[in-house]
Amino acid sequence: MYLLRHGQSEFNVTYAKTRIDPNIPDPELTDEGRSQIHTAAQHLKDKDITKILASPYTRALQTAEIVSDILNLPVQIEELVREHAFFSCDIGSPSSKLSREWPHLDFQHLSECWWPDLNETEHQVKLRGQEFQQKMLALEDWSKTLVVSHWAFIRGLTGQEIDNGAILNIDLQSLSVDTAAPATK
Repeated sequence: MYLLRHGQSEFNVTYAKTRIDPNIPDPELTDEGRSQIHTAAQHLKDKDITKILASPYTRALQTAEIVSDILNLPVQIEELVREHAFFSCDIGSPSSKLSREWPHLDFQHLSECWWPDLNETEHQVKLRGQEFQQKMLALEDWSKTLVVSHWAFIRGLTGQEIDNGAILNIDLQSLSVDTAAPATK
């Protein structure tokens, strides 16, 4: 399975400079973030990927959309791979708004306010990662899946911390992790 961290977001830019939450709910990708994902998608072109799962946050959806266009694959929404609900950027957009912005994607399985309160613990993120791992292992094609997710979810699932636009290739059965080509910074 391939894990792709979304590209740089508006939140990432400000937080990296100040280490203070800039109060940007559900931020979009920056131009640099879009560039990171175009580069990452080129690295994924020769992989045997058959499906894309994406977190329902805007930055992940924008990331998945870029990759989807390049790989010519549809995107499915997977709420389990959402970010650790902790900062303002982890306040999502209502599913009705997401449906309007991405009418070709199916958000019907999401509640209107699908994101949790901003007090999710790291332990809860790890448990969510384990639930996702078990769900995916039940599928025959899990190894051919690209998952567009977030820093804390990827860390909770794998123990690895990766940059925006970086890719991990993991074996869910053993969770052995090797780094794939990182995107440019």
